[in-house]
Amino acid sequence: MDKLQAMQLFVRVVDSGSFTAAADQMDISRALASKLVQTLEESLGVRLLNRTTRRLSLTDPGRNYYQRVSEVLTQLAEAEAEAAELQVEPRGKLRVTAPMSFAVRHLAAAVAQFQKRYPFIELDLNLNDRQVDLVDEGYDLAIRIAQLADSRLVARRIAPCHFVAAASPGYLAAHGEPSHPSELADHECLIYTLLPRNSEWCFARDGEETSVRVKGRLGVNNGDFLLNAAAEDLGIVISPTFIAAEEIRSGRLRCLLPEWKIAPSAIHAVYPQVRSLPRKTRLLIDFLVERFAPEPYWDRDLLR
Repeated sequence: MDKLQAMQLFVRVVDSGSFTAAADQMDISRALASKLVQTLEESLGVRLLNRTTRRLSLTDPGRNYYQRVSEVLTQLAEAEAEAAELQVEPRGKLRVTAPMSFAVRHLAAAVAQFQKRYPFIELDLNLNDRQVDLVDEGYDLAIRIAQLADSRLVARRIAPCHFVAAASPGYLAAHGEPSHPSELADHECLIYTLLPRNSEWCFARDGEETSVRVKGRLGVNNGDFLLNAAAEDLGIVISPTFIAAEEIRSGRLRCLLPEWKIAPSAIHAVYPQVRSLPRKTRLLIDFLVERFAPEPYWDRDLLR
């Protein structure tokens, strides 16, 4: 007896509820189908199916065997598909959504290198600081700088995301430099409006935590806009280093309160839960991890 064939047949009999239908699917006779399942039962030493003239039903051992064998056959089919896929050039379209500032500053160069490596993978990029619904809107992947809240999604960390408080030399010359987070309440602060508690800025130092409620005349839903506003002497900003690093290195902005830390986040690749992640999606995630982790290039020598 071909045991794999018998297992496949048994699962099809259960799924279809009929020896005849299962036999037709496997292009064998009904008599052979019945014989194969009977031989499988004899080899296992248990009855898997209760047979009557009107219906089939699983025994308790049969129900457990069906569940386990179904999983094995699914994994086998996936392994065969993946093995076959590895023999051909990866191809297909990927729909990806990413935050505007991160994408413009860092994804553009990454995408160029990715498509040189995998020329048959097409990318449809949506740049949006709004968190789109991947499942409802049909996206394969999202780049997100936040904690994962949707149980339908899976996240893989790409890189850390650090934050700094910064202001321009011109603003500091006119208004003074704060020496403690509490002094931010007396400054003009630039607000990133997409955060739920955007007017409460939190800091920590040597186990001490403090938060301050800030105010300002400018609130914006884009990090690059806020950073440019800070460089134009409009106020103090909290910015992720993937946006602020270049301006800090150039001297357009200065880091404030260097002894105080702002709780870091992380940059994640987020995708819908699937039994088997498509190869093209996995390749893009692996590429981004390779490019940005564990310490992204924009942070090197910046936070030491």
